[in-house]
Amino acid sequence: MGRKWLVIPVLLLGGILFWYLTGDDTPPPPVQPEPKTPAAAVAAAPAPAKEEVWVAPDSTSIPRNKEGELIAYGKKLIQQTAHYFGPRGIIGKNSNGMNCQNCHLEGGTKAWAGNFGSVESMYPRFSERRGHHESINQRITDCFERSMNGTAPDSNGLEMRAMKAYIRWVGKDVPKGKKPVGTGLEILPYISRAADPEKGRLLYMEKCRVCHGLNGEGQPNKEGAGYLYPPLWGAHSYNVSAGLYRLSKFAGFVKDNMPYGSNYLNEQLSTEDAWDVAAFVNSQPRPNKRFRKDWPDINIKPVDVPVGPYADSFPADQHKYGPFEPIARAKKQREGKN
Repeated sequence: MGRKWLVIPVLLLGGILFWYLTGDDTPPPPVQPEPKTPAAAVAAAPAPAKEEVWVAPDSTSIPRNKEGELIAYGKKLIQQTAHYFGPRGIIGKNSNGMNCQNCHLEGGTKAWAGNFGSVESMYPRFSERRGHHESINQRITDCFERSMNGTAPDSNGLEMRAMKAYIRWVGKDVPKGKKPVGTGLEILPYISRAADPEKGRLLYMEKCRVCHGLNGEGQPNKEGAGYLYPPLWGAHSYNVSAGLYRLSKFAGFVKDNMPYGSNYLNEQLSTEDAWDVAAFVNSQPRPNKRFRKDWPDINIKPVDVPVGPYADSFPADQHKYGPFEPIARAKKQREGKN
C-alpha cells in the first residue's frame, strides 16, 4: 500500500517537470464546473420569450453614400432631438426638450426598450387609436405631439425624411410582416390586483429618485440640450395622450430597463413592482393634451386606456390602475371570443 501511494506524487512531479522543460506555455484547460441539476438549470435560464432577441445592425454599416448621409442625420435627430427641435432648438421650437431616445433607448436599438426593430416590417399598420392605417411619418408625428408634447416638423421636410430613413435602416433586416422577439416593448401579464401608486412611490424613492428627481423633474444634460434623465411628470414630460400613459406600456418599459443599468437579462424589478412604479408615475400631474379623434371605435379600445368613453361599465380608475383581467374578459365576451 505504501509503494502505491508513493508512485502517484512521483508521476505528478514528473509530469510537471516535463511540461516545464519542454517550454510549452499553453495554459491548461479551464476546470469544468459541475453540471447543474435540472431544477437549477431551469432557475438560471432566461424566460423563453427572451432567449433570442432581435439585434440592431451595427451603425458602422451605414452606407457611405447620399442615402447613408440621410440615415446618419436621422440618427443624430433621434439622439439629440432637443438640440434641433427643443425649446432652444436650432431648427425649430417643436418639443418639450426631451430626446426621442429618452423613450427609444440607445437611438431605438436596445432590445425591449421601444426600439425601431419592427417598424419597417410592420408599417403601414392599422392603428386602433387613429382608427385607420398609419404611416411611419404619422407615427413620428405622434411622438412629437404626445411624448414630447409639442408639434411635429414638416412631414415632407429633410428632418422627417432623415428620421424615417434611420428608423427604416434599423429594421432593414426584418422580413415584411414579422415582429421579432425583443422589438418594441414587452407586454407584461396582468397582475391580480390593481396597481398601487403608494407601493410604487416607495419603490420610486428607493430606485428611481436619484436619476429622475424627487419631483420627477429629471436631470438636464449639462453638456448640451435635452435631458440626461428625462422628466417623468410635470410640464416637460409626456402628456396624457402618449402611449406611455397606458400602464401596460410604461410597466413593460420599466421592467426591462429601469433602474439605470437594467436590461431584459438583468432585471431589478418584479412584474408587480413594475406595475406599481408605473401606477405611481402615471398618477402624477402632466400636460392634459387630448385629441378628440382618438379611439373612434371604443369597442376595440385597449383595456388600460385611462381616458373615456368606454364600451363597458367599469369605472375609469379601474381602466387606469386595474385590475385589468375582468375588463379584458368582458371585452372578449363582447367580441365573441372564448
